[in-house]
Amino acid sequence: MIDSQTEIWYPSADQIADANITRLMPKVGASTYEDFLKYSIEQPELYWKAILEFCDVQWTKPYEHFADYSQGREFARWFVGGELNWTETIFKWARDPKWANRPAVVAEDEAGAVTSLSYSELHERVRAFAAGLEKLGLQRGDRVGYLMEPGVEAVVTMIAISYMGAVVMPLFSGFGVDPIVARLSACQAKALIMTSGFVRRGKRLDTLQTALQAQAAHPVDLFILKLAPGEAVPPGAIDWSSIAVRPAPDSRSTPMQTHEPVMVFFTSGTTGKPKGTVHTHGGFPLKVLHDGIINFDIKPGDMFFWPADMGWVAGALIITATMMRGATMLCYSGAPDFPNWSRMAQLIERHKVTHFGTAPTMIRGFSANAQMATAGDLSSVRLMITGGEVIDPEHFAWHARHFGRGIAPLINFSGGTEVSSGLVGSVIIKPIPPGGFNSSCPGIDVDVCDAQGRSIVNEVGELVIREPFVGMTRSFWNDDERYLDTYWRTIDGIWVHGDLALRNEKGEFFLRGRSDDTLKLAGKRVGPAEIENVLMELDGVIECAAIGVDDAAKGQLLVVFVIAGGAAADRPGFTDEVAHYAEQRLGRALRPARVHIVTEMPKTRTAKIMRRVLRGAYCGLPPGDLSSLDNPSSLEVIRQAARQ
Repeated sequence: MIDSQTEIWYPSADQIADANITRLMPKVGASTYEDFLKYSIEQPELYWKAILEFCDVQWTKPYEHFADYSQGREFARWFVGGELNWTETIFKWARDPKWANRPAVVAEDEAGAVTSLSYSELHERVRAFAAGLEKLGLQRGDRVGYLMEPGVEAVVTMIAISYMGAVVMPLFSGFGVDPIVARLSACQAKALIMTSGFVRRGKRLDTLQTALQAQAAHPVDLFILKLAPGEAVPPGAIDWSSIAVRPAPDSRSTPMQTHEPVMVFFTSGTTGKPKGTVHTHGGFPLKVLHDGIINFDIKPGDMFFWPADMGWVAGALIITATMMRGATMLCYSGAPDFPNWSRMAQLIERHKVTHFGTAPTMIRGFSANAQMATAGDLSSVRLMITGGEVIDPEHFAWHARHFGRGIAPLINFSGGTEVSSGLVGSVIIKPIPPGGFNSSCPGIDVDVCDAQGRSIVNEVGELVIREPFVGMTRSFWNDDERYLDTYWRTIDGIWVHGDLALRNEKGEFFLRGRSDDTLKLAGKRVGPAEIENVLMELDGVIECAAIGVDDAAKGQLLVVFVIAGGAAADRPGFTDEVAHYAEQRLGRALRPARVHIVTEMPKTRTAKIMRRVLRGAYCGLPPGDLSSLDNPSSLEVIRQAARQ
């Protein structure tokens, strides 16, 4: 329940007793969560043995050694000598007569049409699709570009690629030709599987021309298109629906060594050259499964819904965490506020969702449309998740009270593509502070340190990891030096993640934004979230972003962008109100030099504000990689603000 004075959530006795962690603790000899966390860091080999047994991970060949550091700590290998294919842990549920007919995936499109597959049906679909890919010549280790909207077909495709030993390379659904070609070229992809279009806000968005242009610019051997009903197959393409063939009766997934790649995620870089984050069969799936049981408390039979683009790490994370645990994944391919803001609540009610994940930006949208957003029966929700960016305490508490009814915990969760899943994330058996994280993720030695690598408490510093950990990227694709420069050389021998954070004496963490978004005002390093969280309290502020702008006299000036709602949008002097409120709450040194009321800000498809892009547009700097930008029109909005 939530304390009405502090907004801290406290677990009930039943929630603690029923938690996965509570069942795990005796297996490692821990009587308290603090002992459990300490054991996971100090005894990683024994800890992971307990996790793998608890989750009944399926091995083709048991591993011989937990870790191999012979190539350097930065290039650690895990579960050495073992062989597995992570999809077999999904399909153990299909081979269980008691579970085979339970739903593995349920998909609803924007028009309300629902399709589903049981675990048994998913198994057969994956086997057939994988057999078809092999018949076409796809081989173990080949890279496959993958751009599809959330749905049954996307789930079958991703799992099938892994099943037959190829490497998935997810592509964001909003990518144009250039970023697709850059990624296909970077990893020498052999195949591209794309949808020809999808529906958003009642209109079909065509991606066929993008696919055709990408294939023309960088031809791949297998060009596979998921087409709309009645749509003609373009010359040189293969219809997705024709791929599946009857597999051999005794066919199984391809056994993979634990260090072999399973996925390559290309993330945007400020130089315009994307970074190919490499994950392995013995890393990504096992780390995601771990966080699914520890942080998300997923149990067999749960209904898990986290609307996310299949081209980001979240798409693969949801499939992996849900189905390796025998739960059901709910997919939705439409806009979250279409035809109105009740859509998410209606989906929760209709499908009896137990786990609901959403980004802070969507939560802010819910709160601004509270009556409509909560127009559905939310009583099935047992646990909620938010992540992807910093969330202010006020909106965190609002979501916990309204969608969680003050009963279901809201798990704040943060990590990233390079670490597979989470670094900091709340657990269900401890109090949860609004906007914060009540723990680091077990199994990872997470710390907050100063520029010299010294641990600090109650001060903002760098979020770091002091030891290699299961789930960290093996490297960047064909670019070890860039990988080392990015994570291991800022502070020698320590993984510097790029987030600003504060850790208190209770072991709770609070993120303060990205290090590369850091402002230096009056000689003090300030994370943008520290400013934005305060301004979000001001009536009329719907969304805001803070950036630092170079100034010859002062080093940097604070510039704030605000999307205003209601009467505030037209109220004379509202910019002065914002500046005064910041000064009143944060001090004179943090009073914005300029406040701009804007109609939109640069965002990704997952609604993260792209501060780097915002700052570049405002300051007239080179834009860098814009492949993740969902609303290019925002750039001119920001440029106009700069000219005011």
